Amino acid sequence: YSLGSVLYEMLTGNPPHTGASAQQIIMKIVTEDAAPVTKLRKSVPTNVAAAVAKSLEKLPADRFESAKAFAEALSNAGFTVSDARATSGAGGTLWRGAARNGRLTSGLAMVAVVATAVAVWALLRPTPPGPVGRYAVVLDSTAQLAYNGAQPGRLALTPDGLTLVYVGNRGDGYSSDNQLFVRPLRSLDARALSGTLGASRPAVSWDGSQVAFNVGFTSMSLAVIPLAGGPALTLADSGVASGPAWGPGGFVYYLSRTGMIRRVSGTGGPIEDVVQVAAAPGGGTYHWLTILPDGRGALVREQEVARSDDAHYSLHAVDLATGKVGATWPGVAARYVAEAKALVYALPDGALMSVLFDLSTREPRGRPQALAIVVATRLGEADLDVAGGMLVYALQGTAGKEYMGWVNRTGGAPQAVDSAWGDTEFESFALSPDGARLAITVGGGGNKAADQVREDPREDIWIKQLDRGPISRLTFGGEANSDPSWTADGQYVSFSSLRGGKRKLWRRRADGVGEEDLVADAGRDIVESRWSRDGAWLLVSVSGPPSNDILAMHLGVDSTLKPLLAESHQELKPALSPDGTWLAYVSNESGTAQVFVRPFPDVQAGKWQISLDGGTDPLWSADGRELFFRTLDGDGLLVADMARGPALADRRMLTRASPTTGFELNRADRMFEVARDGRHFLVSIDGSEDLSGDLIVVQNFIVELRAALAAGKAKP
Repeated sequence: YSLGSVLYEMLTGNPPHTGASAQQIIMKIVTEDAAPVTKLRKSVPTNVAAAVAKSLEKLPADRFESAKAFAEALSNAGFTVSDARATSGAGGTLWRGAARNGRLTSGLAMVAVVATAVAVWALLRPTPPGPVGRYAVVLDSTAQLAYNGAQPGRLALTPDGLTLVYVGNRGDGYSSDNQLFVRPLRSLDARALSGTLGASRPAVSWDGSQVAFNVGFTSMSLAVIPLAGGPALTLADSGVASGPAWGPGGFVYYLSRTGMIRRVSGTGGPIEDVVQVAAAPGGGTYHWLTILPDGRGALVREQEVARSDDAHYSLHAVDLATGKVGATWPGVAARYVAEAKALVYALPDGALMSVLFDLSTREPRGRPQALAIVVATRLGEADLDVAGGMLVYALQGTAGKEYMGWVNRTGGAPQAVDSAWGDTEFESFALSPDGARLAITVGGGGNKAADQVREDPREDIWIKQLDRGPISRLTFGGEANSDPSWTADGQYVSFSSLRGGKRKLWRRRADGVGEEDLVADAGRDIVESRWSRDGAWLLVSVSGPPSNDILAMHLGVDSTLKPLLAESHQELKPALSPDGTWLAYVSNESGTAQVFVRPFPDVQAGKWQISLDGGTDPLWSADGRELFFRTLDGDGLLVADMARGPALADRRMLTRASPTTGFELNRADRMFEVARDGRHFLVSIDGSEDLSGDLIVVQNFIVELRAALAAGKAKP
């Protein structure tokens, strides 16, 4: 029967019985005869059609007694069967005569067993791939692909290649509003996975039932959630230095900050050390991991510790038994494609490459081949996945044009700080105590200042002489430098820097003389710092998990940072009043980010909420009589009169951005400064918004991949 079913499809192009499910196919096998071969393919000889019909009879007794008899019938031009349905189009059903009912009843059990096997084969048999097709996936406007200028690592496919899991955003574009969405490629609708706020780097389990993901960025945790929906489960709440990678047995693997590969069951349980990866050949650190399908090897990505531009990444093959690092080649992320026994990997510039890969030796074979595809990449992350013969990737996004501008408290159009200073991606910044210089984070694009052009995607601190003076680079080390702050005397600029897998607080003389010095290590990522006007205190904001907190160091008294506000909700963006008696900060304790004020340093002596409908970026005036802050969308600038104390604060709106422009906002960074006169504010102005690249699906990508690999073999 099975041989007859295969021959039937070879002759007609279709299995004997088809249906949308195994149950439908089984019912047709039991209750209906297959359509005659000659009805679907007239050129088939009548004896062959008759032999196939006999091989597909319901009862074993009605079929050929041996494979030899089947073969003889196929080669015997005179072979016929008495049942006319073998050569006519009349067809028939199993229930043609009452005389056969007894035999049929006794044989139904065997028929059901055979039918089930053939039905499963009909549904799951490999089919030749069709033509290669490319199309852009249009996402629902309420579930767009998350993007804020630097968010690759957003895509994953289920093993059959039919369903996309992606990082989307329903809020204002900031990472805390990100969550996972599930979008079948045959559907127009995406479904949110509740419980995945702040998610990044999704990875679907090998059986397609679960999605693992990170929460956070530099301080990451690891969680998992059923693909069908349900409660999320935290697998590791700290020490995670890579995205998740599924392996055999339903285990989720990840890298620690020391290069240890660890694993934990997707259902939870103890975390196991698998192997310590040998020292990185380039002297860098490991930040990406995938497990090869045999479960004996892995691929990791190395990034040179002293450099973070996109030209300094390498992929390494690792033995999971010994941790030994083997083959090495340039790249930021790779996928093993079992159907082609090859790797598909992205170069730092996004160019997609392919190469045959030997799983037993974990080495590339032959010459790598370009695939004429460029995917979105950013600082070692790549937006692509390959599964089920399909490829999904995102095109490079476009960072919106920005410029630094002064805004008057009485309104009016913003005035550019320096019209020659543009085509730049600005992040956090701070005015010097005398207001003559600006320390600013520049990254994510070219930095054009006069005749200087920098095409380096890393973040660094630069010093700009206001308004139209020169700009000079201050930081050179670290993987990322941001969130500058001036010491009280204006001599030094402190900044957060990612070095050795953790953000610590560093400083350097503002004139660029001398080396960068370590100021503080909080044991957690320091994301912002503020120095008191009298030079007696240093305040920092540190990220979670479990939450963002504010720490303090009493200079000359303490040598370490100690918790100041470390409650279960988020506290960030500390701002001390000029006389050092009041602390303004942002907290989400009410469910929305609001500006609060407490006495300092005794923060437990009282608390007052200053903002009414949400607020962020609190800043004091030079005389301490006013507290400025921004609306949650960043486009409104408000002031609270603090002359009579926080309990009697009177607040009002000063000005708003025009409908055609916006004031850039970053929830983790301060992007707002007030001049010494209290009448002008410095903001980063959006000339256009950040736009994510299109989401592209390549159907039957395996055909294109095999062609590229074959071309590589043909080359001398």
